Amino acid sequence: MKSPMQASPPQAQSEQLVKHATGAFALIDSLKRHGVKHIFGYPGGAILPIYDALYRAEADGSIQHILVRHEQGASHAADGYARATGKVGVCFATSGPGATNLVTGIATAQMDSIPMVVVTGQVPRGAIGSDAFQETDIFGITLPIVKHSYVVRDPRQMAGIIAEAFYIAQTGRPGPVLIDVPKDVGLEEFDYQPVAPMSVKRAGYKPTVKGNPRQINHAIGLIRQAKQPLLYVGGGAISSGAHAEIRQLAEYFNIPVTTTLMGKGAFDERHSLAVGMLGMHGTAYANFAVSECDLLIAVGARFDDRVTGKLDEFACHAKVIHIDIDPAEVGKNRTPNVPIVGDVQQVLIGLLRRLQEDNQPPDPNQTLAWRQRIDRWRIDYPLVAPTYADSLAPQEVIVELGRQAPDAFYTTDVGQHQMWAAQFLRSGPRRWISSAGLGTMGYGMPAAMGVKVAFPDETVICVSGDASFQMNLQELATLAQYGINVKTVIINNGWQGMVRQWQQTFFGERYSSSNMEVGMPDFELLAQAFGVKGIVIRDRSELEGAIASMLAYNGPVLMDAQVKRDENCYPMVAPGKSNAQMLGLPKQPKLKQTLELIYCSACGAKNPSLNTFCPECGAKL
Repeated sequence: MKSPMQASPPQAQSEQLVKHATGAFALIDSLKRHGVKHIFGYPGGAILPIYDALYRAEADGSIQHILVRHEQGASHAADGYARATGKVGVCFATSGPGATNLVTGIATAQMDSIPMVVVTGQVPRGAIGSDAFQETDIFGITLPIVKHSYVVRDPRQMAGIIAEAFYIAQTGRPGPVLIDVPKDVGLEEFDYQPVAPMSVKRAGYKPTVKGNPRQINHAIGLIRQAKQPLLYVGGGAISSGAHAEIRQLAEYFNIPVTTTLMGKGAFDERHSLAVGMLGMHGTAYANFAVSECDLLIAVGARFDDRVTGKLDEFACHAKVIHIDIDPAEVGKNRTPNVPIVGDVQQVLIGLLRRLQEDNQPPDPNQTLAWRQRIDRWRIDYPLVAPTYADSLAPQEVIVELGRQAPDAFYTTDVGQHQMWAAQFLRSGPRRWISSAGLGTMGYGMPAAMGVKVAFPDETVICVSGDASFQMNLQELATLAQYGINVKTVIINNGWQGMVRQWQQTFFGERYSSSNMEVGMPDFELLAQAFGVKGIVIRDRSELEGAIASMLAYNGPVLMDAQVKRDENCYPMVAPGKSNAQMLGLPKQPKLKQTLELIYCSACGAKNPSLNTFCPECGAKL
C-alpha cells in the first residue's frame, strides 16, 4: 500500500480515493488541484502538519513556498500575486500571533476586492476556547474583513472547503477567504476523496453576471442623448478584465475616460480620450470634467470619498449609470438613474452587442465641444514635474522611471509618492498595484515580491517612501534568499510626507511626530547588510544613469532617491470641498470656483460657470 505522499500525480487520481491520507495532505493536494504554484508564508507550531505535507510537495516540484520574514509580508505578497495575475493568491501562517499578523493584509485585500485564500493553523480542536498557547479566535477577529471564512472541524470536509473557498474568492466581487485548520485536523488520517475545482457551489451564493436587458437599453438611451458624458472606471473593471470593452464603448461614442486609483490601467492612459485619475489628487481636467459632465457612467467603481470629495456636489449636474457586480455598492453613496448589477465585462458585452443590433451610428460631433473643453483644461492645468536648482524633485524620479521602464509592473506604498506615481506613470492592465482602500504603508515591497514570483521575466518596480519602506523592510531578506529581482525606489524626503503636507495645510504647520530624519537608517548600507545592492542618488545629474544601472542589474536593488524635503502633492481637493475646488492649481487662467448658471451670448444656452466653451454651440464663454 502506497503512503499518501507517494500516491499518483494529481491528474491521475482525480477520481481516486486516497486511503489513510491526513488532513494536511488533503489541503496541499487540493491547493495543487486548484492550480496553486506559489504559497507565501511563515511556519509555527499549530501549522506544522501542513508544512510537513508542503515539504513533500516542494520536494516533487509541484509547489514553491516563499518564506517571508513577517506574516504581513506573506499576505501582501499573496495580494500582489493575485492583482498581477488575476488568480487567487495563497498565504499561510500559524495560530495566535502568526494569524493576527495577517490581519492588515487581509483587510487590505478585502477593501480592494482581491481574491485570496488565507490558511491559518489553530490549536487542536479539544483545546479551542481554553486559552491554549498561541490560541486566538482568528475566525472571529477577521469576520468583518473577509468575504467568507471556515474552521475545519473534520478533515473529510477539507477538499470541499478548499474548492468552495476558491470559488467564493474569485467569483462575484472577489475577496479574501480564511480557512482556520486545527492542528489535529491536519494530523488526522481518513480516506480522502479529491474534489474537482469549481465543482462545489455555496448554497445561496449566486452572483448576478449578466446585466438586465431593459436597464442596458435605458443606459444606451441616456448615452445617445448626452452631450458631456464621462466614463468613470474603477477596480471592478480590472477584476473583470473589461479593458477591451471599455475602450470599444469609449471610442464608439467618443466618451472621455477617467479612472480611480484602483482603476488605473483599465483604459490606455496614453489614449486621446484618457483624462487620468480623478479625486483628491487627480488631474485638474478629470476633476473639472466630473464636475461638469451631464452623464456619468460608473463602471466597477464605488463612489469612494477620496474620489467624490463633497458627495452632494460630485457630478451634481449629471445623470448616473452605475454598473457593478456587487448590488450592495449600487446606490450606496449615490442613487443612480440606471442601476445595472452584473459582471462589468459581461454587462458591457451585452451593451455593445445591443448597439450593433441597433445599427444606429452615433453623431460623430456628439461630444466634440465637450472634448475641446477638456483639451483646453489639459493645456491650462497640465501635470508638470517641477525642477529645482538646489534639489531633486520627487516627480522627476517618477517621470524618469516611467521613461526608462514604461511597461514595468509598478507597486507602491502609501503617501505622496503613491499619488505622484499615480499621476505620472502610465500603466497597462494589472500593471498598477497599490493599496487604495485601506491605504496600507509597508505594502509595496512585499506586493512587488508577489508580482515578481508570478512573472519572473518581467520588470517589477516598487515605488516607496522612506516612512512606508521601514514598515516591512525585513522582506529584503526574502528578496535576497530567493534572488527575487525586485527594484525598490525610495522617494526619501525624511518625512511621513502626506502627514506633513496635511499638517502644513490644515494644522497650522504643527509637525507632530511626522519627521523621520532622526533614526533613519542608511538605506544603502541596510541593503548591503541583507545582501541586496544599494544605490543612493542626491542630484539630478545622477538620476538617469542610476536608474539605468538599477534596471540593468541582475538582482534585487534598493535605491535611495534623496529628494526635496518640503515638496507637496498637487492638485489636492481639501476635505469637505467639491472636486472643482482644488488647491495648488496655477494662478492663471483664473477659473471661477462656483457652479452658478450663466448664459451663452451666442446661442443663449444655460451653462455651469466652470465651462470654458458652450456645449451647445461651442462658443467661448
